This record gives sequence, structure tokens and C-alpha cells, in this order.
Amino acid sequence: MKYSLVFIAVLLATLALAQQNSTVRISGVAPAYIGKKIEFKEIVDYFSLEEAVLTTAEVKDDSTFSVDFQIEETQKIRVRAGNNRSFMYIQPGGQYKIYVPEKDPYVPYRPAGNEVELTFFDLDSTDINYEILLFNRWLDDFTANTYNRRRADPIGFVKLLDTFKITVQNHYIADTGKYIYDYVRFTMATLDDIQHAAERNRYEKHDFYLKYSPVKYRNDAYMEYLTNFYRDMMPRLAMETNNRVYTAVLKSSPTEVMKALSKEYTLNYNRRIRELVMIQTLSEMYFKKDYPQTNIITILDSVANNALFEKNKIIAKNMLKRLTQVNAGGKAPDFLLPAEAGEMKSLSNFKNKHLYIHFYDPNSDKSKIEVPLLINLYSKYLKEVNFITIYKKCELDEKTKQTLDEIPWEVFAVEEDNSIFKNYQIVTFPNYVFLDGFGYVVAAPALGPQPNGNYETIERTFFQLEKINKQMRGED
Repeated sequence: MKYSLVFIAVLLATLALAQQNSTVRISGVAPAYIGKKIEFKEIVDYFSLEEAVLTTAEVKDDSTFSVDFQIEETQKIRVRAGNNRSFMYIQPGGQYKIYVPEKDPYVPYRPAGNEVELTFFDLDSTDINYEILLFNRWLDDFTANTYNRRRADPIGFVKLLDTFKITVQNHYIADTGKYIYDYVRFTMATLDDIQHAAERNRYEKHDFYLKYSPVKYRNDAYMEYLTNFYRDMMPRLAMETNNRVYTAVLKSSPTEVMKALSKEYTLNYNRRIRELVMIQTLSEMYFKKDYPQTNIITILDSVANNALFEKNKIIAKNMLKRLTQVNAGGKAPDFLLPAEAGEMKSLSNFKNKHLYIHFYDPNSDKSKIEVPLLINLYSKYLKEVNFITIYKKCELDEKTKQTLDEIPWEVFAVEEDNSIFKNYQIVTFPNYVFLDGFGYVVAAPALGPQPNGNYETIERTFFQLEKINKQMRGED
């Protein structure tokens, strides 16, 4: 019994130490976001670019925030504050003090959000952010000083490039197996894409960089190189292989697609990569009219459940979700919107008539300008189309309240984390989605009341709808 208790105590101590070593702490100041939330998101995969919230921090009245969470491996994460976004790298056991700035006043406001640059305080020289910043500066200096010589002195440029690559390789050789080593290796690999007399051909690049390298799902430099290397594969395939892939898609057979892709030299060695490329290629084919979408969905669904590699199942599932979300002709995602007296309204409350969803930003001048135009459209086509307006809850000035009060249709103020924004892929405002009376997507995003670059507005669609409905009702 005594030895059992000692063993349990040692085990608990070991688990506690492991948990401590995997815990990440991020603290800092964000004076522009007092009372708001800062989201820290992991990139679930680099094919669908699906993100998931790791944790959130609320900025206190003194502008400080702090969060602790656990991770298993070094990775790049997204940081979203208000409508702005940035990124940083985190590693198990890392402790970070950062400053989250407001948008640069000299950069134009972007409705989708502006990229801002985080500032690190007391960053340790062994931290991945420090190492990456140091390498990127080294690479930027080399590029700035030599790239212009590529045409004027191609031979001299190639010599400098080869010398630089050897110097970098020797400098980081001691870091083999670490995140920084792969980050540097595959960032340097992009230099091989610079056209010059001594550049490697596609097969040489594959053998040197990808053939024997394990797939680094969390390493952004590796994944960017991999996805770019295999982008638009169908035109690259030999005619016979291309036809085999097409036939396999018609059969809805992932096994046959894998067999067909194995005939391509850069895909015949590593089955894990081949399966990833199958997912990527199918997603590219999905929007091309020559390939049946239903078959592609069937294949991806099969891969999501039966992939050869577990992590590829997640990627296939995310890709399937991305392809089928809010596509014209597809079923619209349901939603819950808070109405008066605690009532909740869903998509079923707006059936039997087309629905025009208006996503509104009270702080956007463009959003405000379009409201009178929308009211005019509503008065003309209210018999054919339901309108609703949705905006994120926030403090409203008197002018904005007056604008919202003038809207004659239902207006819903929802929390920032309401799933409707994610499900309908709303990142810019104003934005519009048009659904039919059966809950299927007609257009997402839909045209707005103001002319786009082709001088098109949603009114033409409304006019055609009215014309068809009148004929069906027997009206002149």
C-alpha cells in the first residue's frame, strides 16, 4: 500500500509538471478594446483554413488582459480584437506579454477588418516568435539587397542565392526537428520558385523538399509550400491520369481517385500527401461545371469518415463543410434571432416567401447610406420578399437609433458570437444573403441596393421575381 501511494503521488506530480509545461500564458494591454473580447484562435487546418477559438480574454477597465490555456505543440494562431486581426506563434510553456494596437490611423478602414501588428515585451531569445522574427529580418535583408540583380546579373544572383541558402542551412542545422528548422527550410524553398538558370525543376523540388519529409500539419511555412506546390493539379496531370481521375469521380470512389493520382510521379510515394492532394483537388473541381458536385461531396464525406490518416479525416470534414456552406442552390443554415418578449425566431418563421437578409454595421457609413435605398426597395417588393436586418449589439448614438427606427421590417440585435455570422460567412458589412421561400440559397453574398462594379443591383432580381410571381398568380 505504501508503495502504491508513493507511485500515485509521483504520477500526479508528473502529470502536474506535464500540464505546467504545456500551459501557455498570454497577457498584455489593449487600451483600444476596453470592455471588449480578444479571441485567440487556432488554425485547425491549412486547407480549409478552418479556425477554432482556443480561448477569449476580456479587456479590463485598466486595459489589461490575461489568459492561460494548454497546447500540445508549437503553432501559429490568430488574434482577433474587435474587427481587427493579427497573428502570433505560441509554444508549450510559452509566456507572452503583448500590446494589441488599434488600427493604424494612416491605413484605410476595411470592413472585413484590418491587419494590425502585435508588439511583444520581454520576448525570450529561445521563443519561436523571436526566432522567426530574426530569420525573417535576415531573409528580407538578403532579398532587398540582391533581388534586383536577378535580371541584370543572373549568374551573380544565382551564386549569391546558393551561398545564402548554404549559410542558412548551416546556421539552423542544430535545430533539426524543431519548428524553426522546418519554418526556415520551407520558407527558403519558396526561393527555389524564383526563375533563374540553375533553378530546380518540379520533380527535383518534390524529391528534395516533400518526398521524404513528414507532413507538418501545424507548420504554416510547410503547409503553405505544400498547398501551393499541388495547387491546380488537374491541368498538370498526364491526359491518361486526368481521365482516370475524372472517371473515378463519376464513380464517387475515393479509392479509385487515389489509384489514379498514384500514376503522377509527385504523388506515387507518400500516401498521406496523396490523400491530402485528393482533398485539395476535389475542392478545386467542385466549382467547375465539368465535375458533378454531388459525387465530389460523396467522396469527401467518405474520406471524412474513412481516410487512411486520422488528421486527413478532419481536413476532409472541414473542406466538406466549407464547400457546402451557403452555396447557391444549397440548403440555408438555420439561425436563432432574439425577437421581442424573449421570443426566438428561426428560418422557419420566414418561409413561403423569399427572404433578403441585410447584415448591418451601425458604425459603417456605407451601411447607413444604403438604408434609405433598402426602404425604397421594400416598399416596391414587399409582396414578394421578406426583409430582415441583423446587427451586432453595441452602443448606438441617437442618429443610428433613429436610422434603425425608420426601418419598417424586423431588426435583430444579436451577440457578436451568434453563429449566423460564421454560418453565413459574414465578415464584411453591409452584406446580403437572398433565400427562397423553401429555405434554399439563391445568392450568398447577394447583390445590394447600390450598383456593384458591373452596375448591377438586387432590384433586377426582385423585378424578375415579381414578374414570375404575378404570372403564377394570374395578375397582369
